[in-house]
Amino acid sequence: MTDAAAPVSYKGWAGIKRAFGTPSALTMAFLGFGSGLPFLLIASQTLSTRLRDVGLDLGSIGLISLASFFYLLKFVWAPLIDRYAFPLIGFLGRRRSWLLASQVGVTGGLFALAFVRPELGVTPLVLWVLVASFAGATQDSVVDAYRIEIAPESAQAALAATYTLGYRIGLILAGAGALYLAQFEGWIVAYLAMASLMVLPIIATLVCREPAQPEVRIQRRIDFFGAFWQPIASFFTTNGIVLALVLLAFVGLYKFPDQVIGVMAGPFYLDSGFTKADIATVSKLFGVWMGIGGAFIGGIAVAAFGFRRMLLVAALGVALSNLAFLLMAHNPGQLWAFYAALSADNLFQGFAGTVLVAFMSSLTDRNFTATQYALLVSLANLPGKFVGGASGYIVEATSYSTFFIFSATTVIPTLLLLVWLWPRIRDRSSA
Repeated sequence: MTDAAAPVSYKGWAGIKRAFGTPSALTMAFLGFGSGLPFLLIASQTLSTRLRDVGLDLGSIGLISLASFFYLLKFVWAPLIDRYAFPLIGFLGRRRSWLLASQVGVTGGLFALAFVRPELGVTPLVLWVLVASFAGATQDSVVDAYRIEIAPESAQAALAATYTLGYRIGLILAGAGALYLAQFEGWIVAYLAMASLMVLPIIATLVCREPAQPEVRIQRRIDFFGAFWQPIASFFTTNGIVLALVLLAFVGLYKFPDQVIGVMAGPFYLDSGFTKADIATVSKLFGVWMGIGGAFIGGIAVAAFGFRRMLLVAALGVALSNLAFLLMAHNPGQLWAFYAALSADNLFQGFAGTVLVAFMSSLTDRNFTATQYALLVSLANLPGKFVGGASGYIVEATSYSTFFIFSATTVIPTLLLLVWLWPRIRDRSSA
């Protein structure tokens, strides 16, 4: 899977079609699938639905979700990914060696999770979630670096969209597929089947090409500790201290409204009177396809209008879509309310995801791609993850309706930061 070496233009409608049609776009679909498949199984709704299904209380489910915290800390070891190839398989290249190692780690973690019995004790489950989330977080860091390095900035929105396509298909199988299998065959079969599907991104890693090393603009003869501090120093030097801090805060708060409700979504669906099969059909199948549509709309919108205006549209859309869950809260067991809420939620999630990826990609120095992008992604998930860990207690102390209204209002700080950033950021996309 190789792209032409000669520079090409990605401007206009023809450029958009060209960007979506590159071999790199196909590669990103498979790598996105590998990133999306384990997430729900170890860090989000499928795992929380499994725990609720075997009788765990909401507070415990929220706390167990914190075991996937490696997804928030992947910037810590990302400098090693930027600097070294993975031992023993370094002949694959700096990016592909880490990809293969992390994908094998995810596969092993999912196989192990198939056989844990959380109703008898959560310690083994937490330990294997830690293992799988470390491997999954590492995989995500490498995939993000690969995407940024394999194509120019003007093609990043298209690659983000095809990545999201693969990611969302992974979510469909890990969500709808796993829930259908759990409903009729049990959780062991569900997790074993999901682990087996990791062979697809592994094959993609083995056949795709290694990105070219960026032209060196910095002193590469740095020591082990310099590998950690230099990417951070570069980010602040490039943007200035004040702008860099505001950018980090903005990225950290951007997905907050969506992340706040993430852990409680699965239990909320069950408590609203829906079966696992209902949840699979509406949330993990229909909803994910809505998310794919939103991702491609976001990719086209960023290519056509730039990411600055789309950041505003996406932030408002994600926050307001949380209010759609009030339809479900006040109409329990009604499928029409379930479909309406999931349509709004997933459409704007997909749209906002592509916009944020394009924006964060524009902020990275390609000499430190994995480290800087991992830092931005970790910040984009950190605040909501910690509030998500306490979300079960918030719901138990109030109600689902109050919780959804609260989640929508959390967009206000993001909008205030965007007002300050508006004249200070420029569109570096293909607009």
